[in-house]
Amino acid sequence: MKHDKISIKYKIFLYITAFATVILILLWLFQIVFLDDFYKQIKIHSIKSMAVTIENNVETENFQEFLASLAQEEDVCIRILDEKGKTKYSVESRPDCIIHKLPSSELFRFYSKAEQNGGTYLEVFSMDKAMDKRAPTGYPFTNGFAPPRNLPGNIIYVKILSTGNDTHAIVMLNTTITPVNATVNTLRIQLIWVTGITLLMALLMGLYISRKVSEPIIKINSSAKELAKGNYETTFHGREYLEITELNDTLNYAAKELSKVEGLRRELIANISHDLRTPLTMITGYGEVMRDLPGENTPENVQIIIDEAKRLTTLVNDILDISQLQSGTRKINVETFNITESIRGILERYNKLIEQEGYRIYFKSDKDIWVNADPIKISQVIYNLINNAITYTGSDKTVAIIQSSTPKGVKIEISDTGEGISEEMLPLIWDRYYKVDKAHKRAAIGTGLGLSIVKTILDMHGAKYGVESTLGKGSTFWFELTINKNIEL
Repeated sequence: MKHDKISIKYKIFLYITAFATVILILLWLFQIVFLDDFYKQIKIHSIKSMAVTIENNVETENFQEFLASLAQEEDVCIRILDEKGKTKYSVESRPDCIIHKLPSSELFRFYSKAEQNGGTYLEVFSMDKAMDKRAPTGYPFTNGFAPPRNLPGNIIYVKILSTGNDTHAIVMLNTTITPVNATVNTLRIQLIWVTGITLLMALLMGLYISRKVSEPIIKINSSAKELAKGNYETTFHGREYLEITELNDTLNYAAKELSKVEGLRRELIANISHDLRTPLTMITGYGEVMRDLPGENTPENVQIIIDEAKRLTTLVNDILDISQLQSGTRKINVETFNITESIRGILERYNKLIEQEGYRIYFKSDKDIWVNADPIKISQVIYNLINNAITYTGSDKTVAIIQSSTPKGVKIEISDTGEGISEEMLPLIWDRYYKVDKAHKRAAIGTGLGLSIVKTILDMHGAKYGVESTLGKGSTFWFELTINKNIEL
């Protein structure tokens, strides 16, 4: 869309200019075009309200004085007649008052109009028309002389009042509408100047505000393009106002994190490449030895090739597992199972490692406990945590697994006696790209991706988990699951 290609600077400028233009148009409409109509409506509303005030006070004492004060205050002539057309009260506050000069025929006409209209009648006319006898004929200038033009307009309002004993009174009010031509001309000149000054100020303000608002956004956009190209060293500058400052800080943080991720991604590729290359090298080497040297086709050499192939398969499977888990393509299947028995079954896989390498792995539990979880994935969690403990345990080669009950579930703790992890590194160890020991250390069992798999699976279960570690005293990884209380042991 063409509209989307307009710079924010010009959009703000156009919006401010358009707003100023709309305000000026409204001023012209209300102050020039509709001024006369507004003035007439105000006078009509005032005279109607005055009639209601007279009706509410018609039986008060000193009514004549009340009418005189009201007529002086509102600049209105008042005439009140009885049913026979006889004047009961009269206040002539203006020398050009019409209602006091009306003949009987006109009085009767006004009374008939009010009666036909539900008790009220309003007539607004120009005195120019009165000269042509198209208005009440009682106006004093109907004597043949040429009247002046631009005379004031007139409003006559008639209201029939009920005075008790089935008698009525007729209230007639008369006021003038002063021509506003001179006022309109004055306002027009003023508005011409106001329009010019306002448009000039709107243009200048629009240019200033649009530049002030758009400049930090343009800078951030330019830096964002550099970030998109992979320049993670770019910095975002913008401190003009709160939203820009927050956006600037957010993007700087994002650039910093992306820089970390890029470095960790490269490290992961290097680590995986090393782990892939090692078994492939050994498979190739032993295969060539068995092919080229007589007597080397032994069961031991074949077993080495098989073991390295299995190690290679495990690494590839772990990479696939973590990718599928974090992408959400692999779901959990919750079942009720005996987690204590599951741990015992996992430990049986380590019998050969215990015999050949001298590791000591012991499991402590007070009773069998049943939980609601995915048994395959929880087994994977336990297996990976044990592998991690074996990889980083101390010279005594001891790994401890402790199962304990909690008020709401079961807690599994897996401890090693290794060097431990510093406090500032603890939040980072779950990251799939992070490696505590920067020197590449090959696990006795596993691939080095285990903790990231553990974190993803436990997050999918909504389980609590964590790690406690002290430098020089080893580490303890733990997680908690919900107990199935319906199982009676």
